Amino acid sequence: MHDYLDALETRNPLSREQALMNRLPQLIAHAQQAPGWSRILQGVHAPEIRNRAALASLPVTRKSELKTLQSVLRPFGGLSTAAPHELARIFMSPGPIFDPEGRGADWWRFARPLHAVGLRKGQLIQNCFSYHFTPAAFMVESAAARLGCTVIPAGTGQTEMQVQAMAELKPDAYIGTPSFLKIIIEKAQDSGADISSLQKAVVGAEALPPSLRLWLQQHGVPHVLQLYASADVGNIAYETMTEGEVHPGMVLDEELILEIVRPGTGDVLPEGEVGEVVLTSFNPDYPLIRFATGDLSAILPGISPCGRTNQRIRGWLGRADQTTKVKGMFVHPSQIAEVQKRHPDILKARLVVSGEMGNDSMSLHCETLTPSEHLQQAIVASLRDITKLRGEVAFVSPASLPNDGKVIADMRSYQ
Repeated sequence: MHDYLDALETRNPLSREQALMNRLPQLIAHAQQAPGWSRILQGVHAPEIRNRAALASLPVTRKSELKTLQSVLRPFGGLSTAAPHELARIFMSPGPIFDPEGRGADWWRFARPLHAVGLRKGQLIQNCFSYHFTPAAFMVESAAARLGCTVIPAGTGQTEMQVQAMAELKPDAYIGTPSFLKIIIEKAQDSGADISSLQKAVVGAEALPPSLRLWLQQHGVPHVLQLYASADVGNIAYETMTEGEVHPGMVLDEELILEIVRPGTGDVLPEGEVGEVVLTSFNPDYPLIRFATGDLSAILPGISPCGRTNQRIRGWLGRADQTTKVKGMFVHPSQIAEVQKRHPDILKARLVVSGEMGNDSMSLHCETLTPSEHLQQAIVASLRDITKLRGEVAFVSPASLPNDGKVIADMRSYQ
């Protein structure tokens, strides 16, 4: 029998969807109390935003815009509904970008991924995320408090001390980046230290290739799950397992609405298409409405074998910001989307930039059912009008372009 954190994880999907949509108007109205959201959502009538179509009509706010927003209105760009003195902590990421932490229990919603790996009350966690300026370590701390786990606040670096703590305190789990766990295990092997108590790991903040997961399992940590989180949203999605078997995809957190949009736009893509992750978060202190993370992923159809019924994503599939400089001028994914909007006969488009550095050429590959010379010339003209650059247009068969979320593919040689 499966063990879940709470009943929310196994709700009927239709019931979950309806519950989230019922909460949307209140979330919008609450966000509009903050000056930043009041400006972004100006003219929006909150009671009308009660379904996905209405949500999709709202503007997208991109993570890449936070620095600019925050430079105008400190510290959070007017997107927080809680005053700075009401918060528990304020973090600073490179940029700088400031992120709040409220005073609620498990404020970052990190208990779900820790519970999914099997952590329970009374177990000991070695927390190897950084405690310096950024929130990852505190995400773990709040989750451990909710679960009743004890924490070794190890932070990053000092590998010998990490090994010593593990050998003497016998933690049940490691939380941190997968690459640092590998370094710790190798150091323990070199020194002959016994860290065999470590049977579980939740890893994040960087990619976990299958080869590295296998290496960690073969070197004494059989239960390794990865999560996907950010300093603004907290826990976004997490892997699950049953009897040691890791299931495909990552299960979405219960306090989020997920959209996958065409990079550079707010246009929602069909299920299975790779695009940019856009999230709406029901955080009372830091509500986020159609917040574009800049990450690529895709919805994985169906329900996880673990029994959790929320949507799954394929995990982190790259970055959505594919802005590329061609002949000294920036070309943005949004510009390619604008070309496509001008010509409804284009089903999908991908700009391929080729040549050697200093000798750039670009070609817009277009999926269409109705190729013609007239359409080709019209698209060439639109491409030049929008990007201010000359480019060719090549027609390809429908569904022939890769489903990898790329709107701009830089194929140039930099040798």
